Amino acid sequence: MSNTLKSAALVGAFATALAGHATTASAAEQEKCYGVSLAGQNDCKAGAGTTCAGSSTVDYQGNAWKLVDKGTCTTMELPAMADGTARMGSLEELGRDLPSS
Repeated sequence: MSNTLKSAALVGAFATALAGHATTASAAEQEKCYGVSLAGQNDCKAGAGTTCAGSSTVDYQGNAWKLVDKGTCTTMELPAMADGTARMGSLEELGRDLPSS
């Protein structure tokens, strides 16, 4: 194998390793934030009897989560609820804005 080919293979392997590390690092810098996604735009978990991603049926559904940058969940600006109460994201499931049964 020529030196040029060996060098190219080594550079390719290094680039692949770096790309894998970058993907892992960015995923580690995100967290689940409940109650912040619009209907049908959640990443997962939308209550009992539902599937996963995209299954929320209500905007800001409290039991549906979206991945957000770590540390931003509880400080995201969201519209107030119909009664004027402030709406905030949470690191745990919420009992608000759930679909009617």
